[in-house]
Amino acid sequence: MRDTSGPPPFSYRVKVGHISHNALDVRIEADAGERAALAKLWDILGVEALSAELKLRRWKKDGVKVFGTVHAEVTQACVVTLDPVPETIDEEFDELFAPEGSPLARIPANDQGEIMIDPDGPDIPETFIGDAIDVGAVVSEIVAMALDPYPRKPGIAFANHIEGSPEKDSKPSPFAVLKSLKGE
Repeated sequence: MRDTSGPPPFSYRVKVGHISHNALDVRIEADAGERAALAKLWDILGVEALSAELKLRRWKKDGVKVFGTVHAEVTQACVVTLDPVPETIDEEFDELFAPEGSPLARIPANDQGEIMIDPDGPDIPETFIGDAIDVGAVVSEIVAMALDPYPRKPGIAFANHIEGSPEKDSKPSPFAVLKSLKGE
């Protein structure tokens, strides 16, 4: 989801050099222009609020742990009626970052060079370039992943949408075709 073609619509860069093993508290909030740009990026009707309460602390030697909560209020179009559907998103997250080229960011491999990924194991840290992490982009990504992919107005269903009936969907038996030929 991270768009590297240009600057992200919501950006808040934190210099890694200012982060120690004691957690650094950061509160960020998107302004009206940033919210409008995010709504356009996500192709939704609106982003009424977007804020995050974050903690950043040093992880191992040169990595950074970012964790906290994200709050967003968005409006999407109902997939049935296209009416506005408000949604509140409250997500907790915990992400690790390592500088590009750091041994912390390497994907583990076995003796034959095969990449070993444990689906139940910890995630591989995200990498950052330079001396800062853009926590605004991280927050935006978390909200984008939490959006309801099929927003529906309460009480609305696909009641009048008929795709077919079981009688019409069943294929005739090849033996029924043979039986009809025998009767001629």
